[in-house]
Amino acid sequence: MKVLISLFSWERNTLNLLGWGVLLLSLISCNQDPILETTNDYFITPTHFPERVYQNENNVLNKEGIALGKKLFFDPILSIDSTISCGSCHSQDYAFADNGKPLSVGVRGQIGIRNSPPLFNLAWYKNFMWDGGVKHLEFIPLAPIELDIEMDESIQNVIQKLNRNIEYQNDFEAVFGTKEISDKEFLFAMAQYMTALVSADSKYDQMIQGETTFSSEENRGYQLYQSECSSCHTEPLFTNSSFKNNGLDSVYSDLGRKRITLNDADLGKFKVPSLRNLSYTYPYMHDGRFVSMEQVIEHYSKNILDSKTLSSELINKNFTAQEKADIVAFLKTLDDESFLTNMEYRP
Repeated sequence: MKVLISLFSWERNTLNLLGWGVLLLSLISCNQDPILETTNDYFITPTHFPERVYQNENNVLNKEGIALGKKLFFDPILSIDSTISCGSCHSQDYAFADNGKPLSVGVRGQIGIRNSPPLFNLAWYKNFMWDGGVKHLEFIPLAPIELDIEMDESIQNVIQKLNRNIEYQNDFEAVFGTKEISDKEFLFAMAQYMTALVSADSKYDQMIQGETTFSSEENRGYQLYQSECSSCHTEPLFTNSSFKNNGLDSVYSDLGRKRITLNDADLGKFKVPSLRNLSYTYPYMHDGRFVSMEQVIEHYSKNILDSKTLSSELINKNFTAQEKADIVAFLKTLDDESFLTNMEYRP
């Protein structure tokens, strides 16, 4: 039960933990004989990326599974009133972030409490959500489905609706060999699509692979990144998946990581986001307070606020105007336009 509580953040008191305990055990039991690496045509690890965290044990990617996950991702049937889909808050045009909104809009026009993170390279992450409330890729859909200000639905009702849909019954049979849809198959299908969302064709990626070179401005920015930013935003994912208090506030309306751990040392700490695709994933920070990369850099230059849990490596950098411009130039090399236009990801 303690493990389950760590899977979720603000919805801790709304979930049927006993039910999720059964689900967790069912997912674990089907992974008793893990496949260390499955080679197929639907997931090719970029050569300069590390080993994946999520290895698709007993949930091997295939064309039909990814297509089913995509269909579910964009279907508002997952919400209580069939008005909101996952794609409503995670648009491919914005690297699967939320259309430039600081906070997402859920069912009945309710406003969320955090900025919707972009979705890419999820197979390399060991935790998810701003506070790390989800510990496994296959559990990601549960939080937005169950949260009252997002989809306000239950997974049990979602499964019932899917089982009443003949088209979905046929889809699940084609992928999993059964028309009787369970929460396990549902989460596996969603995981297949989310796993397939890989962004690794930016100018930076091309440079790393010897296909292009940086301009002098981009190279200066790269050097500044390496000296000032890389300890948290580690290459090539540009995040180390840790939790940091980056000096946004001295008084906290959002407890951050503390909501999960209940540890005072985690007050105001949030997951380090990836620096990839920043041109598309604005606004920035957990609450979307900054609308431009320039504002973010200005924060780290001279506006870091001190507090008891401020990450020790953070001090005001006092960047010059040229250094700020160079950093922005480098950050733009992390934009992957092909990720936005890949038709395989579209509904």
